[in-house]
Amino acid sequence: MRQLTITGANSAVGAAILSELHSDSHASNDSYDAWSATAIVRSERAKSSLLETHPSASIAVIDYQDGAKLASSFETCDAVVHLPGVLIERKGSTYQQANVETARSVIDAAAQHKRAKFVLVSAVGADPDSSNRYYASKGEAEDLVRASGLDFSVIRAPLVLGRGTEGSAALERHVAAGSPRLLGGGRQLQQPIDLRDLARGCLRACTRSVARGQTLNLVGPESLPERELLVRIAQLLGKSITIGSVPVGVVRLAARLRALVAGPGFSSDAVDVICDGTQLDPDPAAEALQVRLTPLEQTLRDMCSEDV
Repeated sequence: MRQLTITGANSAVGAAILSELHSDSHASNDSYDAWSATAIVRSERAKSSLLETHPSASIAVIDYQDGAKLASSFETCDAVVHLPGVLIERKGSTYQQANVETARSVIDAAAQHKRAKFVLVSAVGADPDSSNRYYASKGEAEDLVRASGLDFSVIRAPLVLGRGTEGSAALERHVAAGSPRLLGGGRQLQQPIDLRDLARGCLRACTRSVARGQTLNLVGPESLPERELLVRIAQLLGKSITIGSVPVGVVRLAARLRALVAGPGFSSDAVDVICDGTQLDPDPAAEALQVRLTPLEQTLRDMCSEDV
């Protein structure tokens, strides 16, 4: 039995990885290695929440600043999947703290043993030289992995749809509103990935020979405007919506002014990330990670049925 450690395991992706490990489809797929997973979370509250959905999970509460305890937890593990990160900053959880420093702590701890394959879940658009602080922080974390001396795979994800994801929750709120007003009218292209596909991609990448040393954009099979995505969700739910528009420039300015007065929160960087379009070839990453991408229509049907 090979040992897997998941940091930030109380996230939607972490929970999906744990579910995939215990699913019948995983057990019957002999291209997967057999993994025994340890989930690492930062608080007892997060542990309790994860145990509600995964009562048999092995969970350890470790602060990312406790390097010795982190290193000890990685001593016998064969792979690490690192998940923490934020798009919307808050006090005590800035881009630098949540996206860079947590990665630095986990990478440094894993590098003490050199045996683990390191899988970092990043974001499409990550670039350490970006003027956007979110993309720059994600790119900086990627550079830390590449410089660590560990075998690694970096999986960049777009909008993720599935149970418990922030992306699904936001879309569902828009549909429930009936007359949502979207940034720029929702004309930016989205290429959402099914949460289960991302979880499977992470598990595939845990095998040392799979996507070794690669940075992959694991995107969904279909790219479409956000407004069309909302219309399709509404149709599946038997609802009608009228989509309005909010000027991007006005929201960006308001976010900058808010940050000056109130500090970390919804920022102009987050506005720009939300408004960025994604239209990439899905095949290279899917083939490298041996993931059969779920059709968008099926992802949306499953997402809607979970909320009925």
